[in-house]
Amino acid sequence: MNVTFRQLKVFEAVARHLSFTRAAQELHLSQPAVSMQIKQLEESAGLPLFEQLGKKIYLTEAGREMSHYCCSIASQLEEARDVLEQLKGIQRGHLDIAVASTANYFATRLLAAFAKQHEGVTFSLDVTNRASLLRQLEQNGKDLVIMGLPPETMSLEMEAFMENPLVVIASPDHALAGKKVSLHQLQKENFVVREAGSGTRIAMERFFNEHGVSLQTGMEMTSNEAIKQAVEAGLGLGIVSIHTLALEREAGWLVVLDVDAFPILRHWYVVHRKGKRLSPIAQAFRQFVLSEAQNILIAA
Repeated sequence: MNVTFRQLKVFEAVARHLSFTRAAQELHLSQPAVSMQIKQLEESAGLPLFEQLGKKIYLTEAGREMSHYCCSIASQLEEARDVLEQLKGIQRGHLDIAVASTANYFATRLLAAFAKQHEGVTFSLDVTNRASLLRQLEQNGKDLVIMGLPPETMSLEMEAFMENPLVVIASPDHALAGKKVSLHQLQKENFVVREAGSGTRIAMERFFNEHGVSLQTGMEMTSNEAIKQAVEAGLGLGIVSIHTLALEREAGWLVVLDVDAFPILRHWYVVHRKGKRLSPIAQAFRQFVLSEAQNILIAA
């Protein structure tokens, strides 16, 4: 079978998105160019790799097999890149990391501090939600991931490097501001919460279930910024990482309530797939996070 790397790269994008249009946008190609690459790959394979039902496309059985081998080839090429980077040392190279959206409040400061020590290094930073982080870990697509509690069901190397306290926030004119608040008082309040499946939502629900408290969660938001703005507008209380509140607390836009048994103590973790061969620059950044992150963020 005569296959080019370009064809495999196009196929991987189409298989991941199940869309010729989105694959074309990601690869900065025209849709006809993407279709041509897939057609040539299918001719070489001698089997259809996609089938169309209505307006949607799906992988055929041959397509699913090809997708498996594409991931294997990409992993080997990534390993080859890492070996070559090792020959260069840690003053050069590229670091590709993904962080939970909440962690973005400090991840850029960590990267800036690390970059001062390694001026020849370039970075790619993907700020995304928990579901996307888990998908990227499953696909072994990033050098490192910074997130809240990683899943136990996945084969991962993980190490905690900093506490991540979750606190209850309110607008400054809220009736509970400045008072000692019991958990049962919170049952009378409306809460603006993160979407189901987010790390903050999982920790919040586990905490209140353990304490026998039921909350009124009338609004769901997909970002901490949206929660903070809703709370500031008086739409309810919120629960967020204290690391996201520096600006709002300093400006007096939001306050942290003094609630019994709070904060909910979590941790930030630096994570990668078990057995992954980290490049020298990824190893250096991982060690930098573990040894320096807390000092850098406290100083800031």
